[in-house]
Amino acid sequence: MSQVPGLQSIEYIAYFQCKQDLNLFVQEYGALFLEKAKESIPAGAGWFSLARLEAREGRLVLWLSNALAVQFMLDKGMDRFLAALLQKHFGIKAGFVFAIDEELQVNINLEPEPVIVSKSAACENTSDSGKEEGPLLGKEIKDEVTSITAIQDEENRVVIHGRVINWEARELKSGRTLFMWDITDGSDSITVKVFSDEKDRDRLAGIGKGQWLLVRGPVQYDRYTQELTLMARDINVAPPLLREDRAPVKRVELHLHTKMSALDGMVDTAEAIKTAARWGHPAIAITDHGVVQAFPDAFEAGKKYGIKVIYGVEGYLYEGTQQKENYYHIVILAKNREGMENLYRLITLSHLEHFYRKPRIPRYALEELREGLVLGTACEAGELIQAYLKGASREELCRIAQFYDYIEIQPTGNNQFLINKGTVQSLSDLQDMNRELVELGRQLGKPIIATGDVHFLNPEDAIFRRILQAGQNYEDQGQAPLFLRTTEEMLAEFAYLGEETAYQVVVENPCHLAEQIEDLTPLPDGLFAPEIPGAEEQVTNMCLEQARKMYGDPLPEIVEARLDKELNSIITNGFAVLYLIAHKLVKKSNEDGYLVGSRGSVGSSLVATFCGITEVNPLPPHYRCSRCCHSEFITDGSYNSGADLPDKVCPKCHFPMAKDGHDIPFETFLGFKGDKVPDIDLNFSGEYQANAHKYTEILFGKEYVFRAGTIATIAEKTAFGFVKKYLEQEKMIKRNAEIGRLVQGCTGVKRTTGQHPGGLMVVPKSMDIHRFTPLQRPADDPKSGTITTHFDYHAISSRLVKLDILGHDDPTVIKMLEDLTGVDARSIPLDDEATLSLFSGIEVLGVTEEEIRSPVGTYGIPEFGTRFVRQMLVDTKPQKFSDLVRISGFSHGTDVWLNNAQELIKSGTAQLSEAISTRDDIMIYLMYKGMPPDLSFKIMEDVRKGKGVKPEYEQEMRSHGVPEWYISSCKKIKYMFPKAHAVAYVTMAFRIAYFKINYPLAFYASFFTVRADDFDAQLIVRGKDAVLRANEEIEKKGNEASAKEKSLLTILEVALEMMARGYRFTPVDLSKSDAARFIITDDGLLPPLASLQGIGKTAAQNIVEARKERPFTSVEDLKYRGKATKTVIEVLEAHGALRGLAPTDQLCLF
Repeated sequence: MSQVPGLQSIEYIAYFQCKQDLNLFVQEYGALFLEKAKESIPAGAGWFSLARLEAREGRLVLWLSNALAVQFMLDKGMDRFLAALLQKHFGIKAGFVFAIDEELQVNINLEPEPVIVSKSAACENTSDSGKEEGPLLGKEIKDEVTSITAIQDEENRVVIHGRVINWEARELKSGRTLFMWDITDGSDSITVKVFSDEKDRDRLAGIGKGQWLLVRGPVQYDRYTQELTLMARDINVAPPLLREDRAPVKRVELHLHTKMSALDGMVDTAEAIKTAARWGHPAIAITDHGVVQAFPDAFEAGKKYGIKVIYGVEGYLYEGTQQKENYYHIVILAKNREGMENLYRLITLSHLEHFYRKPRIPRYALEELREGLVLGTACEAGELIQAYLKGASREELCRIAQFYDYIEIQPTGNNQFLINKGTVQSLSDLQDMNRELVELGRQLGKPIIATGDVHFLNPEDAIFRRILQAGQNYEDQGQAPLFLRTTEEMLAEFAYLGEETAYQVVVENPCHLAEQIEDLTPLPDGLFAPEIPGAEEQVTNMCLEQARKMYGDPLPEIVEARLDKELNSIITNGFAVLYLIAHKLVKKSNEDGYLVGSRGSVGSSLVATFCGITEVNPLPPHYRCSRCCHSEFITDGSYNSGADLPDKVCPKCHFPMAKDGHDIPFETFLGFKGDKVPDIDLNFSGEYQANAHKYTEILFGKEYVFRAGTIATIAEKTAFGFVKKYLEQEKMIKRNAEIGRLVQGCTGVKRTTGQHPGGLMVVPKSMDIHRFTPLQRPADDPKSGTITTHFDYHAISSRLVKLDILGHDDPTVIKMLEDLTGVDARSIPLDDEATLSLFSGIEVLGVTEEEIRSPVGTYGIPEFGTRFVRQMLVDTKPQKFSDLVRISGFSHGTDVWLNNAQELIKSGTAQLSEAISTRDDIMIYLMYKGMPPDLSFKIMEDVRKGKGVKPEYEQEMRSHGVPEWYISSCKKIKYMFPKAHAVAYVTMAFRIAYFKINYPLAFYASFFTVRADDFDAQLIVRGKDAVLRANEEIEKKGNEASAKEKSLLTILEVALEMMARGYRFTPVDLSKSDAARFIITDDGLLPPLASLQGIGKTAAQNIVEARKERPFTSVEDLKYRGKATKTVIEVLEAHGALRGLAPTDQLCLF
């Protein structure tokens, strides 16, 4: 520059030689041109960031986000400026026009839109390698990668390399799709957005959870989420960023805590085992705190990834002499099958007999059950290191160490807190401690084994444990590096011991111990049902007897074929005993006066029908003569339920024929091969449930029947609370994507244990429960008299028989209605016209819509009484029983009704009888369309699990004439209800509805007695106007209403309807009201004492029991004999129930 006189500066202008092809220009240089425009016109940079270019009719259209942006461009003469800029840099002559595309606002100010795809399991990609590498959008990326944590401001262009942890897709009104992915690189996370045209949509839709990506684009501030967002211009499939173990000989980790270490372990069991297998480790141990609940998942993962799993526990050892005695940590590994059962027995003992804050193992019990077990000294909380830290002599240390099979040492970082506490002074002290332990092992001839005491999988996962500990108000002493180390990482930790010793403790000794331990399975293979001699013959004979009684002898071909098919599957797979058990339980309940409702898919089984387990008949709709057994089956799909058939007289004996059959395939119960272990769920009356449980113990022996255990883990909502609290405490602000990552990391950690509400596990008398599971109490409550399985019942339900003896209100209501009316509920026809009309109108009740505030009469009818389902009834106007079954399916499914069947029916695209409702509908419909049964079953299974429809299945469906709306509907569904379950529920509901019409006071008495715990007699006896006002007040609160208020609202709706029908409530009567039941009187419905808020059921029962002896003579007498508290007296007095009752029994002389 100095050599050219007068030259002060040089400007370099990039010039691009482009063809005069506007479409090609937009495709190749459009983004670059907009960047140039931003640089040239800073005042318009925000608008250009959101803009997009389009070539149209020889001009370039600049699409902008709103009218304000367009006005800015026109006011500034930007059409001329941009044309000049285009010619200057790209050599193209073209005019500019401006237009508005409101979707561009979504970049900055995203409004919620209908989600068409969200977090679909079908699009998850959890493989480490992902798909073949290459651009999924835009161009190949070779730029330098930026760490996500470094992205703290808007930037023109960045590249990130990370893993998808969440994704969502939204279809916009224009037909374009907005894709959003939350991506993490471990340091931080960010949301990536793309607006996709149809040409890119299929490729981008394949990006799912677990996929590794390279993403390039500008970072912009999103006004809707109020955080930085990466607007992707280019997306490439990328290799995963994972730690590798490159040592020639690999180590074995023998001390690892999964998420089953309550509120402490953060390791997903399957991920740990997958990682160890990927690293080439020959084995890995599972050693949770005091429990073995990860064993079933560990076994499945080990089998899947081809690695040996060593099963153990980090127990709590104590001498067993005093209740509040201190305990030490100890690692116990099962060496063989005997050791596994002994380990289970120790877990049972620790939970049932020695639980004090922790499940403790007494030393004497460990010595008795030591056979087949390998004992390790554990961490610094073990008795050996504790003795060392307290200054024990070498002799004492030798004595303690002699009890163990190996001595454990850990990285110094694990024990850094000892320096922080002042227990030791320096890092060298911790190294000296490990040296001493090594020498001790050599002196005693015991192997020294280096472990990581793993609590989280990767170094960056430490924050998850820190969050949980902060949520439990632990003092933050710095999170120890308790991650799963590679062989190289572990050797580096122990380099101070010398290369040879480090290799021995890290590689040789752990591998040698692992080789000595047998390959074990935590559960025996196969189903072990309780033995009932002759069960197969009993079930077969029972079925044949009932079948012939109903359909004659010989049986119709359709009945015989179905029965033979089912019996063959049931008997071949050893399931007959399950049917026989269920038969005995239902029979006993029926004999005691209580109907039993079936749940789940058990009604899909004709054998269950003939055994009296379920009332649901799964055969196609048919007529059946109860006199001569003549039958006629309708197999063309024209009817969905026998109840829908027109009445018919038997052509042979002229007797009115019964109408039965709901067309449900057996495959939905036991699978297509008929080998799936049946899950027979039964709804017993809540009043009778305890009796059913006791009867089960009588059948099999109390010592062989246990409550089904459950494991409660941290749910997403709870995890969010932990994360939010931690971030507030640390004064940290994180993007939503990173918060989502932290929530995911904390989700699934065990909180506590519990019990299934009605599940019982039955062990064969020839086997010990400890072949299958240890035992414990729910929530480790020492006061509980209930014993549950230690394993979650899901893990063992394919090995042991699980009986679901659930308590339910419907059988209780039916029993009360039968007692009040003398009507056998089973005699009620399921095609009763008056009852059917209740589901589409209110005329049969003799009220108006204005009076009861509803156009349908289903208040108080189970399944159909909620506002959501009432609206379904209004939308669909059901006319027959099968319509009600479909509505039940709609209401229980996920994405079956909303944004699916509802729209199809409203638009007239599909009739109510055609729209997909239950899972069985799909298989039946496809078979009627001529598709093979096995393929129809596979499609049904995929759809009901939310997996959509595979492309090859979709093509097959079209070739069989399945309409597009049906295929589209299948793709939207996430979960579907079994048809048999819907039929069973609707049958009960229909019967109750029949009583509502024909025996109104009995209906209302049963409803308020069984389903109205929050009944407020003080309010409701004031009459219709008071009830209406209270109703309106709660409705005004909307979602702000409390759970109690919402419960009361349901009661008020039924009460208002009862009053509109001309019936009334009488005030609570101290001398006549029952403790808990509503009583029908000539004056109306008499509420019980407990219906007054402030009088509990126990207090009410005390009053009634005292009243049986003799009437109360005074308030004083009520207090004394009725045990009435001051509060109870005040409530009764306020209600007027004490009117005329003297204060005391003293005579008044003057």
